[in-house]
Amino acid sequence: MGFVPVAHALPPSKATESKATEKPVDKPRTAVSLDDLYARLKAAEDDAEAKGVARLIEQRLGRSGSATADLLTERARQAMSGQDFPLAVELLDRATALEPGWSEGWNRRATVFWLLKDQDGAITDLKRTLVIEPRHYEAWAALGRIYLSMDEKVRALEAFRRAAALYPRMDKLQGAIDRLAPDVDGRDL
Repeated sequence: MGFVPVAHALPPSKATESKATEKPVDKPRTAVSLDDLYARLKAAEDDAEAKGVARLIEQRLGRSGSATADLLTERARQAMSGQDFPLAVELLDRATALEPGWSEGWNRRATVFWLLKDQDGAITDLKRTLVIEPRHYEAWAALGRIYLSMDEKVRALEAFRRAAALYPRMDKLQGAIDRLAPDVDGRDL
């Protein structure tokens, strides 16, 4: 005698009962794409929603895809906390060499250059960040702050507007735009 499937081996009432008590199989969730997150960020209807979506984007961008680069970046963060900026740069140099296509590695190194008062280094790394991920609103905002510190108001305003186009509810961004726009765009009479 060959194999008899269990459902067919049971009396009809038991077979029907068995199928009725089976739990439905959960379908695997598909990950939300970065494109979807940026669209949700732009369309967010309140600050709390925008901050939540921004946090998801930042978490996604914060992962390099390399355990070694992530470890180097964490060590760089610790060095920054201890005000050891040269060590932080060295560690981030290694992380960006390991993962040159990781936008957040360049963005973080730009932050350290800014803290070292190396505006040129910070601008170079922010531009590299934006070549890799043109929607990196934090890099656009940082670029705007650096240009503003250099009294390059036209460039600052353009960078702030680029950040606002991506993350309209970003803290303090609209205020910076409102303060700069009359100087750059002119005042209405």
